Amino acid sequence: MTASYSAFLADSGTVHKPDETSKYKGLLEKKWTSVIRLQKRIMDLENRNAQLQEELSLSPARRSNSQADWVPRAPARYTLTGHRGQVLRVTFHPLYSVLASASEDATIKIWDWETGEFERTLKGHTRQVLDVHYDSKGARLVSCSSDLTLRIWDVLNEYSSRTLHGHDHSISSARFVPGDDFIVSSSRDFTIKVWDVTNGWCVKTLTGHSQWVRCVTPSEDGRLLASCSDDQTARIWDMQTGETKIELRGHDNYLEVVTFAPVVSYPSLSELSGAALPSDRVKLPGQFLATGSRDKSIKYGMPQAGHDNWVRALVFHPCGTMLLSAADDKTIRVWDLKTGRCIKTVEAHGHFVTALAWGRTKAGIGASSGQVTANGTTSGEKVEEDRPVNVCASGSTDQTIKIWTP
Repeated sequence: MTASYSAFLADSGTVHKPDETSKYKGLLEKKWTSVIRLQKRIMDLENRNAQLQEELSLSPARRSNSQADWVPRAPARYTLTGHRGQVLRVTFHPLYSVLASASEDATIKIWDWETGEFERTLKGHTRQVLDVHYDSKGARLVSCSSDLTLRIWDVLNEYSSRTLHGHDHSISSARFVPGDDFIVSSSRDFTIKVWDVTNGWCVKTLTGHSQWVRCVTPSEDGRLLASCSDDQTARIWDMQTGETKIELRGHDNYLEVVTFAPVVSYPSLSELSGAALPSDRVKLPGQFLATGSRDKSIKYGMPQAGHDNWVRALVFHPCGTMLLSAADDKTIRVWDLKTGRCIKTVEAHGHFVTALAWGRTKAGIGASSGQVTANGTTSGEKVEEDRPVNVCASGSTDQTIKIWTP
């Protein structure tokens, strides 16, 4: 470098005499040294950030949030207040941190479950709202009431609503059928009705129960419906024909709730029952279901479990090995499906626990939708499957909703 510099001066015929007093003397060396120190500082910060990220990933809160087998534990993260009557149902939006609650006060309230903040009140029903449910995209919300009507609320249009008429008594439950083209409802008029979402017409009425039909729910593929009634029976129906496939007896009092077990629960349920499913049915929805009754028991095709009072709500845990129940004994209980034993009891509310729901969100994984078409057949359209998140909500006669998170 020095030789090159000397050759350049000789060839150019110039004489360079550095000014020892110049303010720029040694500036290049100083800047180069500063850059090296800055790079070292950046590397130190990156290493420290990596350490902190590792520590954070190993923290109890983060571990709980990622654990597939997380279950609610006291205390609740939030207690939501605002209803002026008992909370009868809660349901999660499938995409956003939104929760809807139905109440005896004839209103539906919308909440942000992540922040615990109240968002809005939906008014339209004139008597107690007995059930609410979002469709799979969260674009519509269906509700039903003792005022003999169902309402479909347009979530994307400021929750504007339209009314469906057809039942002759209180409507106790309403659900979107997979595919979102139909709604199924049950009523105190002893019937189950299927509604076309597009035009609001009743397209099918199912009869067979001899008393109030408390609950109806579709299977994951929409081919089957399960219902339970004050006649102390549960029934499984063929969605296409409307015929009863199975009538289940065994409870000694009114049945309050019925739900199909998800396919992921089949191994645990098969182990407990001691009978393996045939190979062609191991992934077919609708093979197991659970019922809860005022006789304080839960039945799910094997030895029964129970509470100390009426069983009001049932939710299968997304991991497939547990069942959660809520009851008038003020508790939420967690049951091991492989043994049928209660493995956890949460003192949840100060009064009857009337509602229970688990959060859900989109995973973005393509899967066959099993959508039910107008003639009752199933399409092969690819849709996104639901991926549960670790959040649970409960509602109570004490007029509160509780949010349970890690």
